Amino acid sequence: MQNFQHITPPLRLYHGPDSLSHLGRELDRIKSERAVVVCGEWLAKGPLFERIRAALGARCAGVYGEVLGHSPVASVEDAAALLRSVKADAVIAVGGGSAIVTARAASILAAEGKPVSELCTVTEADGRLRSPKLAAPKLPQFIVPTTPTTATVKAGSAVFDPASGQRLAMFDPKTRAQSVFIDPEMILSAPRGLVASASINTLSMAIEGLTSRSHDAIAHGALMQALRLLAQHLPHAARADDAAVRGQLVLAAILCGQGTDHTAAGITTVLGHAIGARHDIENGTVNAIVLPHVLRFNAEAAAAGMTQVAAALDLQRSAAQTPEQRVVETIASLFDDLAVPRRLRDVQVPRESLPETATLAMGDWFLKGNPRPVREAAELHQILEEAW
Repeated sequence: MQNFQHITPPLRLYHGPDSLSHLGRELDRIKSERAVVVCGEWLAKGPLFERIRAALGARCAGVYGEVLGHSPVASVEDAAALLRSVKADAVIAVGGGSAIVTARAASILAAEGKPVSELCTVTEADGRLRSPKLAAPKLPQFIVPTTPTTATVKAGSAVFDPASGQRLAMFDPKTRAQSVFIDPEMILSAPRGLVASASINTLSMAIEGLTSRSHDAIAHGALMQALRLLAQHLPHAARADDAAVRGQLVLAAILCGQGTDHTAAGITTVLGHAIGARHDIENGTVNAIVLPHVLRFNAEAAAAGMTQVAAALDLQRSAAQTPEQRVVETIASLFDDLAVPRRLRDVQVPRESLPETATLAMGDWFLKGNPRPVREAAELHQILEEAW
């Protein structure tokens, strides 16, 4: 019998055409009178914003409508300043992963009153990672997603520092979403390519969770269902704009986000982090490129988990192929159908940047969850070379 604990944070989720009608009621539950909306400029200045404003009524105290991709530090600091200036009592994140992370991170900065450099996870001299305790109370988070992102239910907030090229990760369970509202018009507003990229990120995380060293059967059940939903709906989402299909992909992302809280991630996630923000590429695109190479690297150490992945994807047993081979073949076919790039060179990642990328990736918290231990940057560099 394996030792593990499984603690599920509370979440109130609303799905469907009536979901936004519950936003005001949820704010009333916490007696909110000064909520701030955090979103991108396209939404803040577009017609969909009126639906958010109508749902908030008189509770809207301000709008930060300048969210940028990968949540750069300066943007997060500006959002935090707005939260403080209007004395916000709740945050409404509307958008994809960057809007959600910006809202969480800004809430941390506004509450802690310190720069990101003093609040983020750091690598100690002995190589261990230390995450500071962020004790101040945080503003309640409410999320209206427009993309199927696992960020919806996470507690980590990784912001990008352009000066150093590093992701600075802050972790605070008090910033988890209290409520999520999956509205059909909102999830139909995202371009198909962005929906596909976010869902590929979900797929990669679910596979890494199942192949990690975790033995949490409850989490594995959530991750397997996430993979089933992805396999069924992702191909359709790439061909047509269907609210029901996109809604299922959002649910897959939520299941994956919750499941991977209890498992771990691995090299694919780490390399997505290391490459995405530095080269302004969607994490899902990087995931699609490196995932097959990572699966081969981890094949022996992840054999049991790969059997679960194959089962979730409904792949037939084969005496001629291992589960890893069948999974790699299946996802490669899926990525071809989605027309995503297959080499790092195709997305303009310079080959000369690979050694530095591997070195930076060694400091990522998620690397410790990889089923095959990574002891030196040269191992990551080799994977990157294969993917280039």
